[in-house]
Amino acid sequence: MEAATRRRQHPGAAGGLGAQPGASFLQARHSSVEADEAARTAPFHLDLWFYFTLQNWVLDFGRPIAMLIERSPRTLPRSVIYISIITFIMGASIHLVGDSVNHRLLFSGYQHHLSVRENPIIRNLKPETLIDSFELLYYYDEYLGHSMWYVPFFLILFMYFSGCFTASKAKSSMPGPALLLMVPSGLYYWYLVTEGQIFILFIFTFFAMLALVLHQKRKHLFLDSNGLFLFHSFTLTLLLVALWVAWLWNDPVLRKKYPGVIYVPEPWAFYTLHISSRH
Repeated sequence: MEAATRRRQHPGAAGGLGAQPGASFLQARHSSVEADEAARTAPFHLDLWFYFTLQNWVLDFGRPIAMLIERSPRTLPRSVIYISIITFIMGASIHLVGDSVNHRLLFSGYQHHLSVRENPIIRNLKPETLIDSFELLYYYDEYLGHSMWYVPFFLILFMYFSGCFTASKAKSSMPGPALLLMVPSGLYYWYLVTEGQIFILFIFTFFAMLALVLHQKRKHLFLDSNGLFLFHSFTLTLLLVALWVAWLWNDPVLRKKYPGVIYVPEPWAFYTLHISSRH
């Protein structure tokens, strides 16, 4: 009986010894796959950022967002993509409708640096309920439309940015074309932040990107060329916004138009106040 007991225990022990090399092999293979994925670095997408910047300026701001989704280093959840695109299109549509009316009003003498009720072409409308209608249109354009437009836009930008890391510090650099594109890209985001009045959303996204960079640095992961381009574009934007605000800090008319704690005047308000009024 003792011999049989020893025979029953022996195969189990042998099996346990045999399982360890297999488990070690799987762990080593899994580690090598993770190392390969971390070492794989996407090249700088010159065509993506060139066409993205060009189309944003020429066509409309933020319109070619599908290019980012297609080139994202990290696979984005389908539900997030669908909800973001639907919300983005709805917000852009609301904004375009509001802008079409707003440009007509500008040709008729609407002064962008004044509130809706203070505008000469609006305040004398009869009946006065028409003024409420124009204020509602302003709300849909400047608040609801912009929020539905820019929140998914910056969300997709951040999700794209979260996949732009590499384990090789030598590959954490920008090529020459990226440096040239950074200026128009930074100007584009500056206009987006100032004219869209989305400084809070922008600064929240920027600090989230900065926190992610510091977190990944602890794991010895560094931004690749695409991530550096996006991060430095945002940094340039922040600098341009700071210079813009400092330049117009003591403007009494714009201060009255933007009375809140966060003072970021719109370029169109500056244009109607200081440029078009001279002609």
